[in-house]
Parts: sequence; structure tokens; C-alpha cells
Amino acid sequence: MSKVKLSEKIGYGLGDAAAGGITWKVMSIAFPLFFTNIFGLTVADTATLMLVARLFDVVTDPIMGAIADRTRSRWGTYRPWLIFGAIPLGLVFALLLYTPDFGPVGKRIYAYTMYLLMMVVYTAVNVPYGSLLGVMTDDDNEKNQFSSYRMVGAYAMGFITLLSFPYLQKMVGGSEAHQYAVLGVILGGLAALGTLACGLLTKERLKPVRAEKFSFKPFADLFRNKPWIYLTLIGICTNFFNGFRYAVAGYLLQYCLKGEVTFSGLIISYTVFMTFGEVTCMIFGGLSPKFTQWAGSKKKAFFWAAIICAVTSIAFFFIPMDPSYIWLMILMVILTSVGIGIYSPLLWSMYADVADYATQKNGTSSTGLIFSSGTMSQKFGSAISGALVALLLGIAGFISGTDANGETVVTITNEASVQNMIWALFSLFPAAIALLIILLLKLYPIKK
Repeated sequence: MSKVKLSEKIGYGLGDAAAGGITWKVMSIAFPLFFTNIFGLTVADTATLMLVARLFDVVTDPIMGAIADRTRSRWGTYRPWLIFGAIPLGLVFALLLYTPDFGPVGKRIYAYTMYLLMMVVYTAVNVPYGSLLGVMTDDDNEKNQFSSYRMVGAYAMGFITLLSFPYLQKMVGGSEAHQYAVLGVILGGLAALGTLACGLLTKERLKPVRAEKFSFKPFADLFRNKPWIYLTLIGICTNFFNGFRYAVAGYLLQYCLKGEVTFSGLIISYTVFMTFGEVTCMIFGGLSPKFTQWAGSKKKAFFWAAIICAVTSIAFFFIPMDPSYIWLMILMVILTSVGIGIYSPLLWSMYADVADYATQKNGTSSTGLIFSSGTMSQKFGSAISGALVALLLGIAGFISGTDANGETVVTITNEASVQNMIWALFSLFPAAIALLIILLLKLYPIKK
């Protein structure tokens, strides 16, 4: 087996820099606020859109995993999906951030069409990308390093994207709808380049043990695979945890802290607020293998990371809802991100362990199918959390929509109720999810 080069690890990291650091980060953090306050969807439409589109992926992700496992080409099994999916990914992402001059019905149709198409393209690229980890090396330490480069790439690009977002908006100028449309083209182009670079720089060294004829047996085998069941539940919970925080961050800055907070010339918009977490995740994602060695196993390292997330999330709830406490809030975001940074690479490395377990048990490779459950859990967790954020804000008194002239209208019927709901969605809801992760880790059987 040829030696793994540094350029290949960087190339693999660029894949999640594109998918996780640009497209998924913007979709998770900016889209709820974008759809209600800029695009002009109602809260109910936004909740339904995010729920239906991403639950659609709960079905398509495993199918894509099975298709990827059976792909044969001169570029390998999984790499061709990145090479040829790069441009569609960037193009559809750009169209999704465009606000057409339509009425309520036209906007609803456009949003649903583009969002569903984005989920299809994202699945066609990201499922093979995750599966690629299972065929680049059979060395467990190398897998951990690839996972760390993946997380560092995602969080580094997430840091750049979120920090630059408000400044790029000011540079573009014009209406907010125009700003998002231009940024969609810029960020979509970068996402396409990162995805293409990943496909070209990486190498598949292991040959999957193929089951060439399509069968539903691999799907049935998943539900007899206890490590897969518990890890998938853990994956869903981690995305619940992140999903609540990301989806509500924009509302927190705008409605709890009354808009942008500026400190010593630094614009602390909702994207910049979450940037402090991104850079922390980037650092501790790189340190995750060392932390895992110190803890003694991936399972134990994940356990302690989840405890950090639970404690700091609860602590955030007790910070006064006042802009003068912004740096205490940021400190708590940083401390929470220490835990997220540690467990994020571990999740994907543990999926590789589950894939190896399944191959040994069943005799054929289902690497793509198993890794697809990772992206499935990502979308399922963010779908439910994003939809719940919109629905709970609506119950609390947040109303949005488009008037007869196509203009976006937002009304708050109970300000205190909306503020308290936002605060709890950023702190207590994620804390409860972190405690559930701890319980599931106790039941996860693989102790590597």
C-alpha cells in the first residue's frame, strides 16, 4: 500500500471545507433567518420546507450509499461523484440564495424546488465523500488523521465564511436579498472548487468487497448491527445539538441582543458570533487524536466531550440577556465548541469502525451505505431541529410572510415570549440532547 501524503490529507480536508464549511454551514446558520426575514416565507412554510426536504434525504442517502458502493470507473468507486458533482453543487447553492421577484405562491414553489434539488446534489457528493475514508487506508491512526483534517477543513472554512459574511455583505451593498444572491455565487464557486480538488487529490487504495447484484439484504443487515444503531442515534443527536444552536443564532442576535453588536470596530453579527466556535472547533478537531489517546478510546473521548457540551450549554442559559455580556456569551460558545471540536472527527472515525465490523460480520462491504447513515443523521437531526425552531418561535409569537406586493413582513406578538424561547433553544434544548448522547455512548458496544 502506497504511503499517504500530506497533500492527500489536505485534499480530503478540502472536501468538507466545501461541504461542511460553506454549503452546510450557511444552510444551517443563515437559512432559517434568510427564509423568514429576507426571502419572505411564513414560519410554517419555513418549518415544513426544512423538514420535508431533509427527511427526503433520509430515504435518498442510503440509496445513494448503495449506488456509490457499486460504482466502477477509471477514477475509482467514490471519487467520481466528487469530481463530476462539484459544479452542480456550487450552481444549485447559488440559485438557492437568490430571491426571485415572485408572489407568495411563486416563492414557495421556487424555495421548495431549489431546496429539494440542493439536498439531492449534496447527497450525491457528500455520501461518497464520507465513504471515501473507508477505502483510502486500513490504518486506524491514519483514519483518525484523515478525520481530523476533515474537521479542521470544515471548521477553518466555516470560520472564514462566517467571519467574512457581514463584511462581504457591506462590500456588495444594496438590499439584503441582493447581498445574499451575490454571496451565493461567490460561496458556491468556492464550494465547487474545494469539492473538485478533493476528488482529484485523494486516492482509493482499498478495493471494496462488492456485492454486485442489488439486494435489500445490506439494508436489513444494518438493523442487526448494534454498533450502527447506537452510532446513528448518536449522530442524529449531535446534529440536533448543533442544529438548535445554528438555526436560532440569527434570531438570538437580532431579537435578544437587538441587532448587530459592535466592539472595538468588530461587527458581531450572528455569523461572527458563531465564528468564535468555528475556530475553537478547528483547533480542538486537530487535537482530537491526542485527546483520544489520553482518554484511552474513542468512546471515552466522545463521552467527556459530550459532558463539556452539556455543562456549558446549561451555563449559557443563566447569562443575562444583555449586549454588555456579549463576551461572556462568546466565552461559553468557545467552551461548548471545545467539546464539539473533539467529538466531530471521532464520529466519522467511529463510522469507519462500524463499516469494518459490518464487513467482517457479513462478508461484503457496505461502506457507502454505512457512511450514508452519517449524512442521513446529519440531515435528519438538522431537519427536525430547524423545523422545531421555526414552529416553536411561531408558537411563542413570531410571525413572518410575504404581503400582496411581494414584500417580506415580520411581526412579533409577544416579545418576551419570543426572547425566552430563543434563549432556551440556544442553551437548554442542546443541553438535554448532550445528556442523551452521554446515555447512548454508554450503550455503544465498540471500545476502540
